[in-house]
Amino acid sequence: MLQVRNLRCARGGVPVLDHVSFDVLAGEALILRGPNGVGKTTLLRTLAGLQPALDGTIDYPEGTGAYASHADGIKTALTVTENLTFWAQVYGRDVHDSVYDTFDLDSLRGRAAGTLSAGQKRRLGLARLGVIGRNVLFLDEPTVSLDGFSVRMFADWMRDTHLAQGGCAVIATHIDLGLEAPTLDLTPFVAAYDAGGGSDEAFL
Repeated sequence: MLQVRNLRCARGGVPVLDHVSFDVLAGEALILRGPNGVGKTTLLRTLAGLQPALDGTIDYPEGTGAYASHADGIKTALTVTENLTFWAQVYGRDVHDSVYDTFDLDSLRGRAAGTLSAGQKRRLGLARLGVIGRNVLFLDEPTVSLDGFSVRMFADWMRDTHLAQGGCAVIATHIDLGLEAPTLDLTPFVAAYDAGGGSDEAFL
């Protein structure tokens, strides 16, 4: 479903990763590892098409990818239901009741997102993934602010719903999500300090 070959990518115009290659099949996840600053976020943004690759190829079905960063991506003035409805409509889909149970949001449907705790906001942000219907997910530290119960809840959704239905995911995380998934340490792919060929793109 996702094929990456000899990928070279940059942050702020400076090459950070080089010769990255891997495959992720339908029903599989790949866990990205490496120290802070190694290039996990840069790689995810490049895979998602949010910044250009310097070299190499990225291949997955057009219109199937979605990126989720540290930001929750919610409107604080809207209720939980209104937030999910907004995202569903952006992708031309409906919000099914099961998503509220899956992300423990049922009792919070009418609450303004701005009144939620950090963990509740994170669950709402992750619940977007359950309504947009994208098969190829690029997730940057998805469990930030979550307690142990909520981490397991997210992992259950990833394993029993998203992957079980033929989706795939590339996930940057420093914790054990409890998923049976291979890991890719990006340290061996760090670009040489004097590598040239960077673009002038802005890192956001």
